[in-house]
Amino acid sequence: MNLILTPNIPDPDGFYDELLRAHEGLSDEESAALNARLILTLANQIGDREVLRAALAVSK
Repeated sequence: MNLILTPNIPDPDGFYDELLRAHEGLSDEESAALNARLILTLANQIGDREVLRAALAVSK
């Protein structure tokens, strides 16, 4: 399984800024919950367990 590990979205810096802004004003617990919801939403969008396993492996 080959994952795309280079920037693959338009304006990655802009997305990173949006992600940081989504966490503004949140406690550590709220921020962790937001990250968990985002991960599960994106995992559902991907929908391929092999891809998700590969992403977990490279993220350790």
